[in-house]
Amino acid sequence: MNATRTLAAAVLAGSALLTGCASTSSQPYNDGYNSGYNNNVSMGYGTIESIQATQGANRTSGAGAILGGVVGALAGNQVGSGSGRTAATVAGGVAGAAIGNNVERNRNAGGQEQYQINVRMDNGEYRAVSQDSVYDLRVGNRVRIVDGRVYRY
Repeated sequence: MNATRTLAAAVLAGSALLTGCASTSSQPYNDGYNSGYNNNVSMGYGTIESIQATQGANRTSGAGAILGGVVGALAGNQVGSGSGRTAATVAGGVAGAAIGNNVERNRNAGGQEQYQINVRMDNGEYRAVSQDSVYDLRVGNRVRIVDGRVYRY
């Protein structure tokens, strides 16, 4: 029984450490060094071809599944004895992981509507930019792209 509690505490502490390292930012890391070519920091002028509303990315980091699995396994371990306890621990871990993953996905989805703005650049190339709002942007507007965002000019 002591070994089970020690193992559960170690798994819980490990998942807490991993959760602290997770990043939910979709922006790339910027260390201040500009290597000369980076699509996210480029600037250009063009005309909006289309604007489409899309649902935000519905990804999970896995932290919800890990934490849910640990909690489910701990809860399952309190049921029965012998091989029944083992089966309940496994079933609780699997169910907890599924529930934890769904909770994290629902928390991240929270109505984050994104817009994909398709721009025909002055040099003839096409760029698709995703951003959280379109403000006063309309199809046919002349725009500039700065730091991965579309602005009217």
